[in-house]
Amino acid sequence: MIVAGVVVAVVVVAVVWAWVMYNRMIRGRTGVDGTWAQIEVELARRHDLIPNLLESVRGYAAHERSTFDSVTRARANALGATGPVDRAEAEQSVSEALGRLLAVAESYPDLQADRSFAALQTELAATEDRIAAARAAYNDAVLGFNTMIQRVPMNLMSGAMGMVTVAYFDLGAEPRDPMGVRF
Repeated sequence: MIVAGVVVAVVVVAVVWAWVMYNRMIRGRTGVDGTWAQIEVELARRHDLIPNLLESVRGYAAHERSTFDSVTRARANALGATGPVDRAEAEQSVSEALGRLLAVAESYPDLQADRSFAALQTELAATEDRIAAARAAYNDAVLGFNTMIQRVPMNLMSGAMGMVTVAYFDLGAEPRDPMGVRF
């Protein structure tokens, strides 16, 4: 009778422990997903700015077709990318193409003086800041989640419950001059 009670107690404790650990992993994974969604929002904002920026520059520098095409291609590739690793590579291409576009824009003083172009540059710089903040929050959430599922005792059940490590959103080295924006 006592042995049966002990067995029942051990089983109840094990089930409660597994339930609590699983819920912690779900909470961690949900946090990662939520912060990834914020990155997606900020990247969408940046992608929405690109056509307007292209049009502003195109009016002044129509002969820079290859630059416009590279920005358009990079944006299209980024829109089709999925997951942190692929998305990071695609977004790095967008950043490089936008940098080249803004470098072209610097050659046109009239364009630099244009209020709508200046507003777009300001919005782009603010969006880049929001992307950096969202990326930092996401990578912090990933660090917490990955650490949690790899530590004992969570690692004993994380694999069986489908919890695998998540990739960081790494855009490479931080640019010293964000997007080359100058006022």
